Amino acid sequence: MSQIIKVGMADMNVCRVPDRITTLGLGSCVGVVIYEPYAPVCGMVHIMLPNSKAITNNENPAKFADTGIMLLADKLAAMGLSRSKMRAKIAGGARMFKYVAASDMLKVGERNAEAVKAVLQSLSIPLLAEDCGGDFGRTIEFDPKTAELCIRSIGRPEKII
Repeated sequence: MSQIIKVGMADMNVCRVPDRITTLGLGSCVGVVIYEPYAPVCGMVHIMLPNSKAITNNENPAKFADTGIMLLADKLAAMGLSRSKMRAKIAGGARMFKYVAASDMLKVGERNAEAVKAVLQSLSIPLLAEDCGGDFGRTIEFDPKTAELCIRSIGRPEKII
């Protein structure tokens, strides 16, 4: 019987077939899934902020793009995934506060998505699909058996990438 493995905010987890992995309520946060096609294992990290070096209280590496993605890739490699075959899909990075569009400080979603893409590129992990931006939240669920990332948003049709 399969289970749904949950990933909390600023959290990371791994999953094995036949289970699926999910994170809820991605607003400006970015959900990053790393997997190897046809492998029975995958992982997800819920990124809240782009860079751990800008924050003094940064003891949780899963919170940041620069440390969380590396941590997840290392964990998956230790579980037998080949770094050269790792692939990624991402979702989130919304601008949840439209009325303050003038301030770059509040463009956290855009900055998170850019940082996630930069870290993936630095690790040579191809980004195969993304659903980022907009002004709406997302819940995502990844199935390592099919490599499909299901994205659900209130008032919008379900999307598979």
